[in-house]
Amino acid sequence: MAYLFLALTILAEVTGAITSRYSDGFKKVVPSIVTIIVIIASYFFFAVSLQYGLNIGMGYAIWSGVGVISIAIFGFIFFKESLTKVQVMGVALIISGVAVLEIGAV
Repeated sequence: MAYLFLALTILAEVTGAITSRYSDGFKKVVPSIVTIIVIIASYFFFAVSLQYGLNIGMGYAIWSGVGVISIAIFGFIFFKESLTKVQVMGVALIISGVAVLEIGAV
């Protein structure tokens, strides 16, 4: 159950990052409101995942790692943002780091 709420945390946070792009620096009302709501929701879901026994360090590492990877991929595909070879290597290192954290938790 903790990982379900962690997944909701990540989904909400990624949604908030994407809608913040559309908010034009919080000048557009609807994307700004959505951004605020889903960012608050992400912290709510994270708190619930902690109640279900998720380790805060592990949870936050997974949250930030998967969030960074998701946003990088989303930005590349939908916003046509560039990803250099070095940045792709960084994403690969994040994936490796999260995997090692998970393996070490067993």
